[in-house]
Amino acid sequence: MYIAQAFKGLHEWWRYLVGLIIIVIAVIIGQIPFTAAVFIKACKDGGNIFGMDESKMMTLLEPNLNLFLMLLSFAIGLVGLLLVVKYLHKQSFTSLTTSRKKIDWNRFWFIFFVWGIISSSFVLFEYVTSPDNYVVHFKLVPFLILCAIAIIFVPLQTSFEEYLFRGYLMQGIGVIAKNKWLPLLVTSLVFGSLHIANPEVDKLGPVIMVYYIGTGLFLGIMTLMDEGMELSLGFHAANNLFTALLVTADWTAFQTHSILKDMSEPTEMALGEIFVPVFVVFPILLFILAKIYKWTDWKEKLFGKVMEPSQHNNNILEEL
Repeated sequence: MYIAQAFKGLHEWWRYLVGLIIIVIAVIIGQIPFTAAVFIKACKDGGNIFGMDESKMMTLLEPNLNLFLMLLSFAIGLVGLLLVVKYLHKQSFTSLTTSRKKIDWNRFWFIFFVWGIISSSFVLFEYVTSPDNYVVHFKLVPFLILCAIAIIFVPLQTSFEEYLFRGYLMQGIGVIAKNKWLPLLVTSLVFGSLHIANPEVDKLGPVIMVYYIGTGLFLGIMTLMDEGMELSLGFHAANNLFTALLVTADWTAFQTHSILKDMSEPTEMALGEIFVPVFVVFPILLFILAKIYKWTDWKEKLFGKVMEPSQHNNNILEEL
């Protein structure tokens, strides 16, 4: 059982509180270079970053530099998280990742390429059916630099989010609450809520939180049903990486030298891009994955109790 892997390390509630504080501090430290660069640029332009909204701050720097500095904070946050797990919880990287004896990278690469193809197809379909909404944004040298930055740092960014929400907090809340539904619900809500500062929210309104929270719920269900994070790691990496390389817009969190630029008003495509993935695509994908990996006993895996291995073994012996 994935959540029960936390019992292999030190799992007192206060360790998760201290660990979370350390992780937040690591992220804040990682944000210093971005904040300093924006401050210096704003001063040179005669502006002031105080009171400036996030979307405005992201347009001050050259897109590749902006992306690198944004993603750097996640990379440093990931280092902080892994150090917390190793030294504060005395837990192995493998047990944080999966209930299997070793990390199944075949799962990671399978969902990475599957979702990469699907998400890219959505973008290309939009481009073909609504060409007036897009302009070709491709410039060879900036794009090659983007590729180098994105291929290295986007997986670090998505891995940080996955190890924090579907890993550290999922296991931590699970062993404390002794159930599975609470960590699934809490991590999905918090994961979605942390995107509320994204510029997309200003353009689309609170309705986009359905997508963010729904995505968190989808990733959490995959993790619990598959007893490991490999699928969620691969999905999240593909989702952000292919998007960063393929398409950008003035109102999105990732301002990149992508191949295409979306020039349409975001309200025109809100319903399709928000509700179709959450209520159509994700359930279909869960159904397909369930068939491939033979997921069973959904009720137990999503709503069952979390017990220490010794207690679980005792219960089995009593039943026998």
